[in-house]
Amino acid sequence: MSLYKKWQDLSGKERSQEETEKFWGEYMPKEQAIYEKILSGPSVVIKGTLSSLAADFDMTPVVFAGFMDGINTSLIQEVDLESLTEDDSVELAVDFEKLYYNMLAAQASWLYGLTQWDDVLTKEKRKSIKKEYDKTKTVVKEAKVGRNDPCPCGSGKKYKKCCLDKDN
Repeated sequence: MSLYKKWQDLSGKERSQEETEKFWGEYMPKEQAIYEKILSGPSVVIKGTLSSLAADFDMTPVVFAGFMDGINTSLIQEVDLESLTEDDSVELAVDFEKLYYNMLAAQASWLYGLTQWDDVLTKEKRKSIKKEYDKTKTVVKEAKVGRNDPCPCGSGKKYKKCCLDKDN
């Protein structure tokens, strides 16, 4: 079974509320520590085997595969998670704009609110990314045709005497 599949089984496992809080309560500070390191040296690419990086960040290889699942779409070169093994070389070359956007989408305020972002993206750039993200959440309703408006079919008749009448 692949590391990624083991992570999916582990993270999706049925637990009590208390066990769930404990599981994620242990994972999230480790995840945050990795992001803090990545953001502290944005020009330095963290790389190594999956098992060595997992050890560096005090995680098991399975849990680090879970971290890779979270950051994968923000990497310049995505990793094939299904075939990921402990001996595979991993390179965390991050597209920081995409990472910030993905953190907004995941509603991970503990990550997109890290102070290390100040040295990576300007406030203006982060606001711009936030604005782009917010646009994806805005619902735009199409204008309705009023009864006395010209019919959109182009007949020249009022809508109520043309297509509205056909709907009934």
